[in-house]
Amino acid sequence: MTTADFPANLHGIIPPVVTPLTPDFQVDEASLRRVIKHLLDGGVHGLFLLGSTSEVVFMDAPQRREVLRIAVDEVAGRVPLLAGVIDPTTDRVIAHARDAREAGVDGLVVTAPFYARTSQAEIVEHFRAVHEAVGLPIMAYDIPVCVGIKLERPTLRRMREEGLIVGLKDSSGDDTNFRLLARECADDPEFRLFTGSELMVDTALMVGAHGCVPGLGNVDPAAYVALYDAAQREDWRAARQVQERLIRLFAVALQGTPRTSAGASGVGGFKAAMRLLNLITHHHMNRPNLPLNDQEMERVRAILEAEELLVHA
Repeated sequence: MTTADFPANLHGIIPPVVTPLTPDFQVDEASLRRVIKHLLDGGVHGLFLLGSTSEVVFMDAPQRREVLRIAVDEVAGRVPLLAGVIDPTTDRVIAHARDAREAGVDGLVVTAPFYARTSQAEIVEHFRAVHEAVGLPIMAYDIPVCVGIKLERPTLRRMREEGLIVGLKDSSGDDTNFRLLARECADDPEFRLFTGSELMVDTALMVGAHGCVPGLGNVDPAAYVALYDAAQREDWRAARQVQERLIRLFAVALQGTPRTSAGASGVGGFKAAMRLLNLITHHHMNRPNLPLNDQEMERVRAILEAEELLVHA
């Protein structure tokens, strides 16, 4: 797929790109370029920059612009680029969206506003304001665990019918709702549905998802692409086999708990694995989140060895 097809044919595996950091908590350009090359070599169909796995809410505007600059340059139009423009208020989101448009991305990813409580009607106004101010295609991002409110199906239907959004990344964990949404959108083939659950990709594809946005895809993108390809062939047995291996590999995301929060353990586990695979130089997290310690790193190493991503020393 070329960027000219965006968004009507957006599909497949679109990992949320980890943001490598230097010891002084700045964007590590050399490591980020290695990560992007690793993802492209793995055959991914697009990249999602500045999402939750990217630690976007910890990053100021200059750091976000730096990530976009590096990624746009490194990708050079080979796959579509989505940029998360995630912030608590509409005007801040618009400012980030304008930066993303200037950088040259293909589309935006927008959550509901957060911290201040909003209604579903206010969420629609939020998306409408971003759409009118910037004009790029918008993927809605349903992640109630982080923003405190769900994008309800009637809200998504209204925004879809008004042309405010072109798709959804569903990280709600509500598989029943996702299935109902897929059935509802079956008569709208241009609306793109993606699951953010890297452990249920085969199921989501079976019920109508167009792809997945897997954080674990930073570690093993080729496996997620193989899963997607098997689903496209309707070889559900092969898809299940790949999925079950990825469930085992996902254990890297659990090794930081209970010392760190679940979210920090997840991204921290991905970063630990990526450091062991020589994709990134450091596995720092943005403060106050803690990186995995030496004992946790060794447990991640054992998982990578067991799943044949790392040769036993």
